[in-house]
Formats: sequence, C-alpha cells, structure tokens
Amino acid sequence: MTSGKGRVRVGCCGFRSSRETYYGLLDSVEVQHTFYRPPQVSTLRRWREEAPSNFEFALKAWQLVTHLPSSPTYRRLKRPLTPEQQEGAGFFRPTEAVRDAWALTRECARALKARAVLFQCPASFKPTAENVENMRRFFQKAERGRLVFAWEPRGGWPRELVKELCEELKLWHAVDPFAERTLTPGKCYFRLHGRRGWRYKYEEGELEELYSMLPKRAASYVFFNNVEMRDDARRFRQIVEAGG
Repeated sequence: MTSGKGRVRVGCCGFRSSRETYYGLLDSVEVQHTFYRPPQVSTLRRWREEAPSNFEFALKAWQLVTHLPSSPTYRRLKRPLTPEQQEGAGFFRPTEAVRDAWALTRECARALKARAVLFQCPASFKPTAENVENMRRFFQKAERGRLVFAWEPRGGWPRELVKELCEELKLWHAVDPFAERTLTPGKCYFRLHGRRGWRYKYEEGELEELYSMLPKRAASYVFFNNVEMRDDARRFRQIVEAGG
C-alpha cells in the first residue's frame, strides 16, 4: 500500500491461517517454509497464482546458506543432508552446498515473484574476519536482479561493521525496531517479535510509534511475529492507510 510514508508492505512471518483467509486480511507475507524445507517450486507457483495480483511475497533464504548443519533448525528437514551438504552448508561459505542452496532460494523467489529475501543469521555467526570475508564474497556474486536483500545479524556484531557491510553490499538491515534501531533508516525491513516475548500484543500507541519510524517516499517492509500477529498487522495496516 502507498501512504505518506511511501510503499509500506505489512504482514506476518508465516501465514498463521489458511492462505485464503490471510489474503483477505493483509497484503504481504514473509514465507518461512523456504528457510526450513523449501516447498516444490510448483507449489510456490500455485501460491502466487492463487494470491491477489497486488499481494507481495518475501521469503527467508534456505538455512543451508546461513546456518551450519549443527543448528537445531535442521531437524525440520525431510531428508538427511548429503555428505557434501553436511561438510559445506552454512555461514555463506564459498562451497557448492551454499551455492546450490542460494540457487534454490532464488528459484523459489522467482516462483513467488518475490521482491525481498531475508538472510537471517544465527547468534553463532560471529563477526570474525572469515565470516565477514565469506559474506562479502557471497553477496558480491549472488544473483539478485531487482531483489531486496535484507540481513538480520545476531551474535554481537558491532554496529559500525554492520553499517559498513550494508552500505558496501547493498543490504537492508533487518531489525525489531523496538529492540534495535536499523542502520539503514531509508530502507526499513522490520520484524516484530513482541516487546516482552512472543505472547505480547502491541498497543495502539506503539503501532503509531512504529509508523513514525518509517521513511518518507521509500519502500518499507513490516512483518509481525508475535502471538497476536494477524490482529496487530491488521491494526497497523489501518494506521498506514490512514496516514498515521
């Protein structure tokens, strides 16, 4: 939707309901399936076809790009990793496993006609020289076309380094804006997890404050990931439509 703040996309981290119901409530979603177990590309094409024409998909990059196989998130894979994947997956490393994982993520993005891909890193991905170099190599080579690349660092990354990498590699700094201020304020990708945990429900004043954080005349993404995510996203969408 377009407002005084520019194009603002509002949705949830995952559908959290039937897709048909969701499409009637919100205009965007951040697909989680692509992080854990990427669906068949034909399935994603069907999702795109059944969604309204103005509906926008974002998606999380497959965990084989960002997470080592020791991560507990790998338990949700349907099939075991190959020896090559077990050896080479994760942390943006220059391996065939990471390259293949990105190629599949990119294919998923094409099927959904997505505009944004989130690279969510685990806390174990620390700001070491090796990790920084692998990030640089990955994002400099990754085919992106017109995709927005959003990066959610964890693991104690210095803000100066995050800002430097976002500027150099053309990344949007993904944050929960009530926990940390974004270092790309003109390019906001917000993920709201609840101010005091997942069971949190945002108050009207907090949603208005959230709206005030968005840049003017620029695109923004706002995805809720709390127990009341659908209702909070719906109420926030109303604030955006009313121009605050």
